[in-house]
Order: sequence, then structure tokens, then C-alpha cells
Amino acid sequence: SSFDVAVVGAGIVGLAAARELIQRHPSLAFAVLEKEQEPAHHQSGHNSGVIHSGIYYTPGSLKAKLCVQGAALCYKYCDQKGIPYKQCGKLIVAVEHDEIPRLKALYERGLQNNVPGLKLIGAKEIQEKEPFCRGLMALDSPYTGIVDYKQVAQSYARDFQEAGGTILTDFEVTNMEMAKESSPESQDGLKYPVIVRNKK
Repeated sequence: SSFDVAVVGAGIVGLAAARELIQRHPSLAFAVLEKEQEPAHHQSGHNSGVIHSGIYYTPGSLKAKLCVQGAALCYKYCDQKGIPYKQCGKLIVAVEHDEIPRLKALYERGLQNNVPGLKLIGAKEIQEKEPFCRGLMALDSPYTGIVDYKQVAQSYARDFQEAGGTILTDFEVTNMEMAKESSPESQDGLKYPVIVRNKK
């Protein structure tokens, strides 16, 4: 088969990239190539599943911006697709007095990153939220959640296929080479075709 664009790897990153590309360039033929029998077989299906709120990253950094925006988009996508998640929140707890300034600094960082709902709580509120937790002060991050990212990846795969994309499983890429002759430049700016071969 011949495709304009091939994404190697049907993990959540590859599938998200392919899904976005096919939405932006629907006139092109897209494929995702995966060496396993199914998408999201490795890390995408075996992780903590946390939807991070964006507290820790340096204010003004791209990581901070994308984490906060990504969390909002993740919740929105899950709502649209009926993917279950739990916005359970998270407590970052100071158990010693010398940890309190660092906790307050994290709070300020989270505010600068526009993380929604952050607040500092005392020992009594900590126990109300989590009876088995003891601490002097905690940073309450109600926007943190958990989701099964394998389900999210599988949903991305369906979106990609419904848009006309092809997913080839049991297809391990073993070699790539530049084609000897370049095709005329297309409207999308693609100029240099790459030949992809697998072990079969």
C-alpha cells in the first residue's frame, strides 16, 4: 500500500499525532504502523493514569502551559466520548514544619500556572478529605484526576480510522530510506517520499 504519511507507533502519542494530522490534512492518505497486535500495548496502557493539573512546571514554560490546557482538553474529550474518569483531586502534604515554605512555593507556582481550584488547607481539613493522612498543611489540587489512557488511545484510534486513516498492526518497521526520485511537491508541501519496510 502507498500512503502520503505514515506514523510509526500506535501508542497514545502516535495516535494523537495521527488523529490531529488527518483532521488538518484530510486529502492525504495516512497510516499508523504498529509492531504489536493492538494499539497502546506498552506504556500507554501501563501507566499511573494521572491527569496532571500543572502544579510543578516552571511558570511561563511551554510544559506548564500545555499541561494545564491538556488537562482541560482531556476532561472535555472524555466527556464527549463517554470515557470514564475520576476527578479525585490530590493532596500534597507537609508533615514537617520545614516543608511548609516549599508547599507554599508550590501553591504560588500553581497559581501562576493558572491551575484551577488550588488552595492550602490545615490539619483538620486534611483528615476530612483523607482520614488516613496526617499533616500540618496540604496543597489541595481538586483538578487532578485519573483515567485509563488505554481507553483514550483506543478512542483516538477509532477517530483516526473513522476519518479515513489506516492502522496496520503486527507491522514492525525495520528499515526506512529516502526514495530515489522525489515526487512533485504537493499542495500540502510534501516533497520527499520515504519507503518504509517491515520484516514480512
